[in-house]
Amino acid sequence: MAAMAPGGGGSGGGVNPFLSDSDEDDDEVAATEERRAGLRLGAGVGLDPGSAGSLSPQDPVALGSSARPGLPVEVAATPATLGGSGETPARLSIDAIAAQLLRDQYLLTALELHTELLESGRELPRLRDYFSNPGNFERQSGTPPGMGAPGIPGASGVGGSGGREPSTTSGGGQLNRAGSISTLDSLDFARYSDDGNRETDERVAVLEFELRKAKETIQALRANLTKAAEHEVPLQERKNYKSSPEIQEPIKPLEKRALNFLVNEFLLKNNYKLTSITFSDENDDQDFELWDDVGLNIPKPPDLLQLYRDFGNHQVTGKDLVDVASGVDEDELEALTPILGNIPPTLDTPQAIENSLLVQKLEDKISLLNNEKWSLMEQIRRLESEMDILKTEHFTTPAVGDSVQPSLIQSSQKDSEDSRRSPNVNSSDQEKNKNGHLETPGGADSSIPKENSTCSFPRKEREEMPPSSIPSKTMVHFDQPNRKLSPAFHQALLSFCRMSADSRLGSEVSRIADSEKSVMLMLGRCLPHIVPNVLLAKREELIPLILCTACLHPEPKERDQLLHILFNLIKRPDDEQRQMILTGCVAFARHVGPTRVEAELLPQCWEQINHKYPERRLLVAESCGALAPYLPKEIRSSLVLSMLQQMLMEDKADLVREAVIKSLGVIMGYIDDPDKYQQGFELLLSALGDPSERVVSATHQVFLPAYAAWTTELGNLQSHLIPTLLNKIEKLLKEGEHGLDEHKLHMYLSALQSLIPSLFALVLLNAPFSSKAKLHGEVPQIEVTRFPRPMSPLQDVSTIIGSREQLAVLLQLYDYQLEHEGTTGWESLLWVVNQLLPQLIEIVGKINVTSTACVHEFSRFFWRLCRTFGKIFTNTKVKPQFQEILRLSEENIDSSSGNGVLTKATVPIYATGVLTCYIQEEDRKLLVGFLEDVMTLLSLSHAPLDSLKASFVELGANPAYHELLLTVLWYGVVHTSALVRCTAARMFELTLRGMSEALVDKRVAPALVTLSGDPEFSVRIATIPAFGTIMETVIQRELLERVKMQLASFLEDPQYQDQHSLHTEVIRTFGRVGPNAEPRFRDEFVIPHLHKLALVNNLQIVDSKRLDIAIHLFEAYSALSCCFISEDLMVNHFLPGLRCLRTDMEHLSPEHEVILSSMIKECEQKVENKTVQEPQGSMSIAASLVSEDTKTKFLNKMGQLTTSGAMLANVFQRKK
Repeated sequence: MAAMAPGGGGSGGGVNPFLSDSDEDDDEVAATEERRAGLRLGAGVGLDPGSAGSLSPQDPVALGSSARPGLPVEVAATPATLGGSGETPARLSIDAIAAQLLRDQYLLTALELHTELLESGRELPRLRDYFSNPGNFERQSGTPPGMGAPGIPGASGVGGSGGREPSTTSGGGQLNRAGSISTLDSLDFARYSDDGNRETDERVAVLEFELRKAKETIQALRANLTKAAEHEVPLQERKNYKSSPEIQEPIKPLEKRALNFLVNEFLLKNNYKLTSITFSDENDDQDFELWDDVGLNIPKPPDLLQLYRDFGNHQVTGKDLVDVASGVDEDELEALTPILGNIPPTLDTPQAIENSLLVQKLEDKISLLNNEKWSLMEQIRRLESEMDILKTEHFTTPAVGDSVQPSLIQSSQKDSEDSRRSPNVNSSDQEKNKNGHLETPGGADSSIPKENSTCSFPRKEREEMPPSSIPSKTMVHFDQPNRKLSPAFHQALLSFCRMSADSRLGSEVSRIADSEKSVMLMLGRCLPHIVPNVLLAKREELIPLILCTACLHPEPKERDQLLHILFNLIKRPDDEQRQMILTGCVAFARHVGPTRVEAELLPQCWEQINHKYPERRLLVAESCGALAPYLPKEIRSSLVLSMLQQMLMEDKADLVREAVIKSLGVIMGYIDDPDKYQQGFELLLSALGDPSERVVSATHQVFLPAYAAWTTELGNLQSHLIPTLLNKIEKLLKEGEHGLDEHKLHMYLSALQSLIPSLFALVLLNAPFSSKAKLHGEVPQIEVTRFPRPMSPLQDVSTIIGSREQLAVLLQLYDYQLEHEGTTGWESLLWVVNQLLPQLIEIVGKINVTSTACVHEFSRFFWRLCRTFGKIFTNTKVKPQFQEILRLSEENIDSSSGNGVLTKATVPIYATGVLTCYIQEEDRKLLVGFLEDVMTLLSLSHAPLDSLKASFVELGANPAYHELLLTVLWYGVVHTSALVRCTAARMFELTLRGMSEALVDKRVAPALVTLSGDPEFSVRIATIPAFGTIMETVIQRELLERVKMQLASFLEDPQYQDQHSLHTEVIRTFGRVGPNAEPRFRDEFVIPHLHKLALVNNLQIVDSKRLDIAIHLFEAYSALSCCFISEDLMVNHFLPGLRCLRTDMEHLSPEHEVILSSMIKECEQKVENKTVQEPQGSMSIAASLVSEDTKTKFLNKMGQLTTSGAMLANVFQRKK
């Protein structure tokens, strides 16, 4: 029976592998209870585990001699104890049942028992410990551990005398255990109610178990596949690839996967991270994290570098191959006999057992050698210290140091190479290494990393190194006490000094770095712990430390972590902090070179391209520009350009897009791939159309000049960039006949304007005289006003050319060439004259002249163009083309073709953009003469005056041209034609705004008074709007009185009583200037005269004239109702005038009559409120508020007025 017990042995007590050492006391207590209770088994009576009575303890009985004392919970049953029908049935303890179930591998039954015990509140420690250990379920085969595995002697287990059950933690042939989110100890069913959670967690445990089994099946199948692939072609039939590479057999799947793994490993070790990512994507069916994915029973070969270095050193022949497991001694096998219990049942041959034992033995040896290595390293350091002391004391005998040093250098180099060698070495090598270390006296040959010793440097390099770079190690002597205490006592005594070298920080503090590289290693270890504990406001102080460590640290992984810390140093870095980080990144890039910048810095930028904080994305955008000069050229035009394009299109923060545009400008200054030109043009258009003004401004200042410089180098400025923008403007004008998109027009035209300096620089550099431009002698000075002020330094022509001196020489030759030699053979300038200018003038003729913004934009463009290309170019090339089109002569007055162009925007753009470039006397005379001619021709041909008005408005915005405009108007005042005088009178209204009162008093008022006495009534009437504008803009008392007298003469003089057009113009002027005029003028003059005009209009017989006056009066009263009107004025003039106007509207326009009735009602209510609240006549605050509220309401309603009668009728209806 003992032989049938699992794990039973011939001697010694059995050890239960499911009990930990900490549970021994519990086992002893359980054993005592079972000896006290006993276990009886009745003959012929089976155990009913379902009965309650069978689980209760009975009276104690003596256990049989076959019971195993080492397992107190085990049942020892003999046939004798099962006999006798008269005995009471035996009752087993729950713990004994559980032990038997676990021993016989009835795990599901044991789990069910464990669950029922948990639900009843009686948890059994044995089952709890077993099911809480996930290692108990990692078996390769379903064979119970108690049974003898096939091919292994001993039916009761391999343990033999030990009696220990086989462990599942053996290294030989053991599959890697899959990680589990939760193990069976997490299934605490007692804490779940019947709400469904228990069922879910049970399902999770079952699924995890099935997942582990599936992984085991996959790995087993992979092993079989690997084995089959290995034996697919016999070794003797394989070709020698060195002798006949042309007949090399096709690569096998297994070989391809192995080579893929090694290639990816090589890429990662050498910092080709981006290439590795691409390589992994192309081989997505392979897991490059796990070598077992290639084949389980294939050892991992050395890396590619080691294979390359060892190439040709080995001959692969059958007689040279040695089985690494054949050299194991019998005593070693005998010493490892207890470990045989760990061998999985699948190892069915003695050879497999020996291999497994050897692997475990070698692992132990490796561990021992590592420990010995570190102890010998410490010994090496002590020897080096002593050697330095000897060299210092005996400097006259350098032979001693020289004799020791080479051996140390040699051993250090040898050990450094050994440390990089693959761990797959055979046992004989391991033995040799171990013996070599042990036989070396003083540990001088033990392995020590190069960075830990100055002796690792070659002798020549050490001689050339400065003394500060070689750490000086001097032995420090301390006075020893003259005492006879034992060293153990001293050690125990010092242990009371509170020092901690066990923690991470303690180990760093207790180990002082003794070389530059060890300092870098120490900083790499400590900085990740220091940074989180530094205040955010002061973290930029750590930037130098992080950068130096990242530059000099030998480990790529640590460098990557440090750069990650740098980019995540501050949560939301401000402008100054970002500048510090960028400065550090540039310094890092200069130090390490383009390869490491690409491999280490760019991935940090890519990670934060979509960061939630705009400050971090701003840092990324700025980094791309700052690092551009230090990146490989193919990376600039591919990865970095794509990153910036993505941020420009997707980022919502204006500041980030602005930084992206600036970085794009820098990239455009370094890019040299012509294939990226079109992509750059698309980015330019996107940037120009950005809704943010900041982004557009950055585009004009940085991106556009840089892109124009690249375009110039490619020869595309005149062939593509400028013509494309012009074509887009023409397309806009063609499509905008019913509504021009002025925003897009401004976008394209401003881009053209920013390209003018680059165009002029191209003309200079491609001129016939460019080869003659040499800097010698005195360089002429460039006038300060020669060029318009550039928007940025990149738009300065001297910056584009190279220097201000070079530009001065070129300008001198340029003017001489234009004035004396002409443009023959000057292709770049001929393109401007023959293609650019005609196309621009044609575009100008298509612009709507009433669009003030468009006229202003083109005017500024031509002004900058003429100022940049110079006065000679303007006079000889630009002006003649405009004059040819305008054809200013009185012969063309009656010709529609002749004066048609005068009504277009060509007139104001030529006047304000070309003729105002230079302000010498002859230039001013030319401008005055042009405006006089235009005014005369338009007046005599009865053409619209919009082009002339646009010219006056654009010029009148600049006070420097006020005198000039008055000179032109005076020419019209004294002209013989009444049409011209009438035009001059109307133009005064446009020039008065912004003009000084002195000019108005001395020149405008006399001219208007002269025209007001003109024989022609039309001329007199034309002066009324100008008089009204004076009342609106001037505060000088005497001047206002003169204007008031002149207007009064128009209204009160009998000769004007029947002048309907005069009354209409006066009322229109009163409605326009009344709200803005001086209050006294409005109260004493405007409102009383409107009342009189309303009274007179009631008597008008002609309905058309009566309605015309009524409509103008309605508009005037509507505008004046928003003003403050005193109570007396309201009662005496305003309300009576409204009532008269209502009388007219009752007959002529009922819809207006409804509005007037509402206005009258509100005015009457306002008067009543004033009377009740302020009997003394002064207005209270409440009434003022009511008045303001009424004004606001009325303005809102008037803004909604349309020509629809129904709408007008409902405007003033009171809300109900």
